Amino acid sequence: MVDAATKKTLSNIPLLKTKAGPRDSDLWVQRLKEEYQALITIPVTFPTTSPEIALPELDGKTAKMYRGGKICLTDHFKPLWARNVPKFGIAHAMALGLGPWLAVEIPDLIEKGLVFHKDDITK
Repeated sequence: MVDAATKKTLSNIPLLKTKAGPRDSDLWVQRLKEEYQALITIPVTFPTTSPEIALPELDGKTAKMYRGGKICLTDHFKPLWARNVPKFGIAHAMALGLGPWLAVEIPDLIEKGLVFHKDDITK
């Protein structure tokens, strides 16, 4: 089941109503509007301020992370975001913020034995 903290977080995110994919033309546009609205309710200052990306499962396992599992984007990604407002969006945060962070941190965490594949647990 879901813990109380996760339930609280989910209760702050509006549920989407439109069931549509990219092939559903007009309905897809409505679905995207709902998606954007849900995202906007969380980071109110978006897009002026870059979004925070959190991986709570990794909280405390690396020095390049803030309390609550928020990854450190201050030195490299936030200045890039600031120079490119309003041209950058969520995809840019994932590709230019989260991607490089994962590429550096995850191999280090695996090497230290702090992160491992779920199949390795049973061995």
